[in-house]
Amino acid sequence: MQNNKQNRRFSLPLVAGITATILALGGGAAWWAKYSLDANREVTPKPSTVTPPVVEKPTPPQSVTEQRQVEICWLNPTADKIELVTKTVKVQKSVQADELLKIAFENLLSGTEEEAYTTAIPTGTKLIDLNLDKEGVHVNLSQQFVSGGGSASMTGRLAQVLYTATSLDPDAQVWINVDGTPLNNLGGEGLIINQPMTRSDFNNNFTL
Repeated sequence: MQNNKQNRRFSLPLVAGITATILALGGGAAWWAKYSLDANREVTPKPSTVTPPVVEKPTPPQSVTEQRQVEICWLNPTADKIELVTKTVKVQKSVQADELLKIAFENLLSGTEEEAYTTAIPTGTKLIDLNLDKEGVHVNLSQQFVSGGGSASMTGRLAQVLYTATSLDPDAQVWINVDGTPLNNLGGEGLIINQPMTRSDFNNNFTL
């Protein structure tokens, strides 16, 4: 009986010690788990909440259509003489040279909208055909081209046709036909036209 009491006395403190050890170990484990969790939280970066800047894509440059130009010749009457003036017409570079000159003549024969300038080419004159070859420019105009006007008018219209036809190449030779016939004389006073004609020929033989 006495031994049983001693065993109980011995067992209670032992149990209490074991229990305390378990609790201590449990608390330590809990502390270590919490420490590890906090450490992980500190190491793992938080996702950024800052909105990244918007990078604008560079705007591609607008395609620029390459152009070529041709000149149309008008007359500018002054107090003592008549001057030749030019107006530039621009078209796409893909247009061929002969088509470019045809566009110039269509504008020339339509008349000028500039109040300061005038034209000596009779109304109703049409471009029948225009061709370019290795020799120069061949222009075929309708019969209206030779109608009406004196020598000043004839000289002026000749200059307009010649200088417009040579606007792409100032040294080019020009042949002028009227309804398919070579133009040898122009007007009632009979201006003699030597074919082919160049700007140099005109300046040496005619005066505006």
